[in-house]
Amino acid sequence: MKVIRAEKAGFCMGVSLALKKLESCLDNNPRGNRVCSLGPLIHNPQVLERLRARGAVFLGRADDALPGDTVLIRAHGIPRADEARLRSKAARVEDATCPKVKRAQLAIAEATASGASLLLFGESEHPEVRGLMSYARGEARVFASPEELEKLAPDPDACYVLAAQTTQDRQIFQRIERELSKRLPRLRALHTICDATRERQDEARDLASKVDIMIVVGGKESGNTRRLADLAIEAGVRTWHVETPEELDSADLDPALVAGLTAGASTPRGLIDAAERKLREI
Repeated sequence: MKVIRAEKAGFCMGVSLALKKLESCLDNNPRGNRVCSLGPLIHNPQVLERLRARGAVFLGRADDALPGDTVLIRAHGIPRADEARLRSKAARVEDATCPKVKRAQLAIAEATASGASLLLFGESEHPEVRGLMSYARGEARVFASPEELEKLAPDPDACYVLAAQTTQDRQIFQRIERELSKRLPRLRALHTICDATRERQDEARDLASKVDIMIVVGGKESGNTRRLADLAIEAGVRTWHVETPEELDSADLDPALVAGLTAGASTPRGLIDAAERKLREI
């Protein structure tokens, strides 16, 4: 099978930095205290299992931290109240928030400082979204689609700040911004979608136009990976979203087809390489 692999597939800068910080904490832990992350450091089960094998602990709540723990703030960021709780537990806090997410958090805090309401384009249950919402100084509401935004019925006379989860679809966000600007004269839009996300999405769209099928490798809980798969499906291409190459064994793939291969920002290169080898062997 012929395979065309996306150039931008795999770890983004934020994920790489978070992993390096956690591994550095594991390597430099002379007292043998716990090295933890509040929630999964990234959304990739294979990487998390490798880190667990090295001794990393993934806490479910800030209250689970113990005095003396080293606790990393994960790449997605965490709510401000959780960070304050960690520090009150006498834990050593290391901030591994992606720099693009941190910039979005601070931009939301500054833009809403006068009490403007936040309209956030994102997934309400995603950890990054919960963190971003916590930085709003006024009312904060989240919507996952233009249809959900309509149900919020924003007041034309009120002040609003529009922002997005950093891994959302830029084209959809731009359409939302254009439409809202016509109806909300006191709207301020923050462009918080990161360039790495845009580049991956643009490349996925382009690749989908050139191949017969698309394979997207990455964690099923990864929002940016799911959006890459959604983009391929919207382009009318048969698409498989897999976490491991072994999942391709059950796919009935015609060796005469041309396959496009891409991956989410939290997918390690080894998994992408293995998926490419399996496809080429068909």
